[in-house]
Amino acid sequence: MRVLVLGGDGFCGWPTSLYLSDRGHDITIVDNLSRRKIDVELEVDSLTPIRPIRERISAWQEVSGRKIGYVNLDLANEYDRIVAVLGEVQPDAIVHFAEQRAAPYSMKSQKTKRYTVDNNVRATHNLLTALVETRVDAALAHLGTMGVYGYGWSGSAPIPEGYLTVKVPTPDGEIEREILHPANPGSVYHMTKTLDQLLFSFYAKNDGLRITDLHQGIVWGTQTDQTARDERLVNRFDYDGDYGTVLNRFLMQAAIGHPLTVHGTGGQTRAFIHIRDTVRCIEIALTNPPEPGSQPMVLNQVTETHRLLDLAKMIGDMTGCEIAYLPNPRREADENELAVRNDNFLALGLNPTTLSEGLMEEISEIAARYKHRVDPTKIIARSVWRAGMETSADLMTEVPSEE
Repeated sequence: MRVLVLGGDGFCGWPTSLYLSDRGHDITIVDNLSRRKIDVELEVDSLTPIRPIRERISAWQEVSGRKIGYVNLDLANEYDRIVAVLGEVQPDAIVHFAEQRAAPYSMKSQKTKRYTVDNNVRATHNLLTALVETRVDAALAHLGTMGVYGYGWSGSAPIPEGYLTVKVPTPDGEIEREILHPANPGSVYHMTKTLDQLLFSFYAKNDGLRITDLHQGIVWGTQTDQTARDERLVNRFDYDGDYGTVLNRFLMQAAIGHPLTVHGTGGQTRAFIHIRDTVRCIEIALTNPPEPGSQPMVLNQVTETHRLLDLAKMIGDMTGCEIAYLPNPRREADENELAVRNDNFLALGLNPTTLSEGLMEEISEIAARYKHRVDPTKIIARSVWRAGMETSADLMTEVPSEE
């Protein structure tokens, strides 16, 4: 297949591009390098050393013998250029990663809130309208988030894959309807993903676009078989308070002897998936798209769920690190249950990597190997969900040394 990977320089986009290329697909990356620019803004780097995009692509050709195309393009602001790229490449499939992906960053300031909405919603809508204008019949896989469901779903009933069947009372009796699962976003970032859902529903119904929306859990792990072939291909490892996922932050803290920072009680339950499983799920979605005229296919891209405190204890037991309880900067319940359906991916052949299998690899091969690159001042979360909230930084102004 000819595949466009929008946002192909990012944490999920880069390993997906290499995986699909390695599987024989013809890949073109479209990226405006905005994630690299945010690193400059935040004055923090990936723990792993990230080479320039063209050096990355050249290194991949050197080790694999396969070429990857690259177009520097801002999907949210250069509509005519994305139309031209679609017309030139005529992709069979498109992977849409081209959105600002961090909830804390989206809540950091009025500027980052506006940027997240402007970038994410305009990028998605520009892509959909460009597909209609060019009449390119490409299967579109979008990386969404489990956060569209929120974390208030409780009880034994698992979250279904995207849709609910509801009974509506009428004067003539009850009728059944299938609706999108009610959205309950917990940040501006998650809100943009719920808006994406509505855009997808409209364009699938109105224009027959073939869309798969992947509601993904927290991605952990750094390397895939492809990115591990050469250090020039290494994937991102974000550990800072804005972009570092909770598991990455725990791993980095353990590597330098920093207390594991648990926000609130640690009773929050989250869904997780390894980056190796993410790239496999993307390929499954691209090769099993919905039929034209069908509603968007929604797949829950998760493999397991864990309470955050349990994760901290697991890593603490492995490394001897203590746990520090800090104020929760988010507006959320102290504890939640989370059961998730992922039947479709399992039926299509996904064989998941579990946390118990892969954590020590991350601690020894990534966090410990590159710990000399860490900036300890960037570890603590400083973004808050509303004015006046106490931050983690208020209680942890001094960071323990590496020794």
